[in-house]
Amino acid sequence: MRYHPHTKSEREAMLARIGVASIDALFADIPADKRLEGLLDLPHGLSEMAVERQLGALAARNVVAGSVPFFCGAGAYRHYVPASVDHLIQRSEFLTSYTPYQPEIAQGTLQYLFEFQTQVAALTGMEVANASMYDGSTAAAEAVLMAHRLTRRSKAVLSGGLHPHYAEAIRTLTAMAGEEASLMPADLRAEEDILAEIDNDTSCVVVQSPDVFGNLRDLRPIAARAHEKGALLIAVFTEVMALGLIEPPGAMGADIVVGEGQSLGNGLNFGGPYVGLMATRQNFIRQMPGRLCGETVDAEGRRGFVLTLSTREQHIRRDKATSNICTNSGLCALAFTIHMSLLGAKGLRQLALVNHARASALAEQLRKVAGVEVINKSFFNEFAVRLKGSASEIVETLAESRVLAGVPYARLAPQAGLDDILLVAVTETTTDADAEALIAALQGALPC
Repeated sequence: MRYHPHTKSEREAMLARIGVASIDALFADIPADKRLEGLLDLPHGLSEMAVERQLGALAARNVVAGSVPFFCGAGAYRHYVPASVDHLIQRSEFLTSYTPYQPEIAQGTLQYLFEFQTQVAALTGMEVANASMYDGSTAAAEAVLMAHRLTRRSKAVLSGGLHPHYAEAIRTLTAMAGEEASLMPADLRAEEDILAEIDNDTSCVVVQSPDVFGNLRDLRPIAARAHEKGALLIAVFTEVMALGLIEPPGAMGADIVVGEGQSLGNGLNFGGPYVGLMATRQNFIRQMPGRLCGETVDAEGRRGFVLTLSTREQHIRRDKATSNICTNSGLCALAFTIHMSLLGAKGLRQLALVNHARASALAEQLRKVAGVEVINKSFFNEFAVRLKGSASEIVETLAESRVLAGVPYARLAPQAGLDDILLVAVTETTTDADAEALIAALQGALPC
C-alpha cells in the first residue's frame, strides 16, 4: 500500500467520471472568501526518524501527572490502577473485540458486561444498570431526556452544585430537543433552596453529590419534594470512589443515578476515553438508553447472556429511538470491572477511607495557611478553597515550581464570578511530601 497523493491523470479521471470540470468546481458552494488560497503553512515532509524525534520533543514539554505533586480533580481523578488491569484488557479477545451485532456468539463480552451492570447497580443502590455510556456528562444528559419521556414533562432543574461541563451537556442536548434545563447559580456551600424550584411542571431535578465543590448532600428531602410534585430525582457523581464510603443515592430516593466511572481501572488519559455509569429503578427500564445485558439459559439449561430490551428503532429509525447511543465504552467498562473485582467491597471501602483521610489531613494543613480559606463543611476527597488572589494565576505560578495545585473553578465556569476558588483533589496517590510541597508553594506564592 502506498501513501502518495493521486497523480494528475488519476485526478482528471475521477473528475471526468463524476462530471465536474475542475477541482475548484467541487467547492463552488463554499464562499470564495472562506476558501484557502495556496498551501497551508506546514513544514515539508520529514523522515520517520526525524518525525519521531520532533514529536518526542513536543511530548517532553508535557508534565506527567505522576511526576509532580498533583491535586487536580474536577471530574477526572488520578488513582492507582493495578498492573493486572492493563495486562488483562490487552488480551486480544478483549482488546480487539467490537460491538456484538450477533450477541449470542459473544458470550465472554456479554458476561463481563453483565458483571459490570451488577457492580454498578450495587454501588449506586439501584435495581438495574445498563452496559455503560460514553462518559458521565453524556450519561447525565441522557438521564434528563429519559426523565422527560417518563414524566411527559420538559422542564429540568439543575443544581448550582452540578459540574458545569455536565450542565452544559444537558443544556445542549435538551435545547436540541426543544426542552428546558434551568441551571441555578453556582452553589459554593450547598446552601441553595432547590426545593423551591421544583413545581408541577418539573420533570426532574439534577443534583450532584459530592458536588463540584466537594460538598456532600442529603438527597432525601430533594427526592421527597420531587416525588410530591410528580418529578424524578437524578443523582450525579463525578468520583465513583466516593460510593465506597457514602450512602448510595438509591438509598436516598434517587430515581436515576448517573456518573463517571473513570476512577476505577482507567487512567487520566488526557481526558478520555472514560466510562459513563447509569442505573435506575426496575419500572423505568424500558426508557433507559444504551445497552442492557440479561441472564438466561439456553435450550439445554446452561447459563447464558443476551442483549435484551433493545428495539430496532435504537439502531435504524433515529426519530423513534429511545436513544441514539448505539455503542458503549466496552474496554473501559471491562477495566472498571476488573479493578472493582480486585478490590471487592471491603477493598473499595478501605481505599475510599484512605482517600478521605488524606484529603482531610491536607484540608487541616491548608486552614493554617494565610490567604487560604477552606470552604467545605463536608467532603470526600475533593474540596474548595478560596485564595487571596486569582486562583488561575496562582495555579500557573505554582506550575512553574512543578506543583499542580488543582483546578480553578473559573476554568469550568468563567461566568460565575468565582475567580478566587480553587478545587483541590487528594487520592491514595498523594504523599505527605506532595502535601508539604503544595503548602510551601502556596506560602511562597500568596500575597502577604
